[in-house]
Amino acid sequence: MAQQPLQVAVLGAGTVGSQVIRLLSEQSAEFAARAGAPLEVASVVVRNLDAPRDTPIARELLTTDATSAINSADLVVELIGGIEPARTFVLDALRQGTSVVTGNKALLAAHGPELYEAAAASGADLYYEAAVAGAIPVVYGLRESLAGDQISQVLGIVNGTTNFILDAMTSQGLSYGDALAIAQERGYAEADPTADVEGLDAAAKCAILASLAFHTRVGIDDVAVEGITAITAEDIDEASRSGQVVKLLAIAERGDNGISVRVHPALVPQDHPLASVDGAFNAVVVEGEAAGRLMFYGQGAGGAPTASAVLSDVVAAASHKVHGGNAPRESTYAKLPVLPASDAVTSFQLRLRVEDRVGVLAEVASLIAASGVSIQAVAQSQPGPDGTCVLTLTTHPATEGSQQAVISALRDSDAVREVLSAIRRVVA
Repeated sequence: MAQQPLQVAVLGAGTVGSQVIRLLSEQSAEFAARAGAPLEVASVVVRNLDAPRDTPIARELLTTDATSAINSADLVVELIGGIEPARTFVLDALRQGTSVVTGNKALLAAHGPELYEAAAASGADLYYEAAVAGAIPVVYGLRESLAGDQISQVLGIVNGTTNFILDAMTSQGLSYGDALAIAQERGYAEADPTADVEGLDAAAKCAILASLAFHTRVGIDDVAVEGITAITAEDIDEASRSGQVVKLLAIAERGDNGISVRVHPALVPQDHPLASVDGAFNAVVVEGEAAGRLMFYGQGAGGAPTASAVLSDVVAAASHKVHGGNAPRESTYAKLPVLPASDAVTSFQLRLRVEDRVGVLAEVASLIAASGVSIQAVAQSQPGPDGTCVLTLTTHPATEGSQQAVISALRDSDAVREVLSAIRRVVA
């Protein structure tokens, strides 16, 4: 006897939701063969039935009644975004044993444990490949493909908006403001770009990646965050002169005493795999004890690419519904401590405007040494007409607390007119 169609409720009909609906319809035979049963979109939950939509959706599918849609579904796809009402809807589905596919990184970073526990209690699946890096299968890679390895570091460009802005500043010599304006014109940045440019979007993704990589619960509040708004054209030029590029990185590292998780701009050597990731693309580099260095690269946003990730989860959840089985459960056995930001080991490139006089370099070096940090390299510009020059210093790796003590001491020093920039470095 033919398998009865599985009823899918899609919550949200925006850029990604509309593409999920389109692809389920256009490739229905393929999805039925992969899942083991036909997949039918039974309802599409929206806020406004009459809102204009780029991709037409049959009127009879649209509803504002999320509760009825969830209660009658075999599978729920949550693409609303944000915390509420998404949290309520997802919990309602999971608690009644209905599997959920979501792309909601903010929800997972803030309430992941609650969702995992609800899924485990009812036997439902919780899938979220689309929550990190769009079409790139990095969640699957960490959760399943690398389950037999010990991960030491996850390092990635996971926000396409900021990568587009920094790439435009690098390749076109634009200011931050001009690059942001172009990103907004092209639809890469929202009218209010705060979540992207202040690093909050990347921080939510960093928390998810760290949780998967280190088998430890990591929330967004554990992630130290610094955005790109202070990066200047001069910073970009200096990076280029020193054979580096500026990228906003999500970094999760495992050390002897715990794990550190942070998001911040960083200088990346031009021979590093992440240096050539341009435009709105994403990439994640994973260091495994056995596998070595692996790189996941591709489109990190957009309707069709993100829908690809959503639909891979839909097929997996549907297949379990038909044939039995479950998605991997939350793995938190390691329970590693999340270290304070001050304990992370970092290296900086510092640009200082100093007085052009004998002994100033010795004074600066003494201040740095007093904080327990050593200098790896130093370069000095030609003196200017105002009697100052620019010192560019590279520090050896040390704790973030020590590095910040150095920066604070330099700002207070009579020998230093101005700390022009302090940007962390990736040590290849």
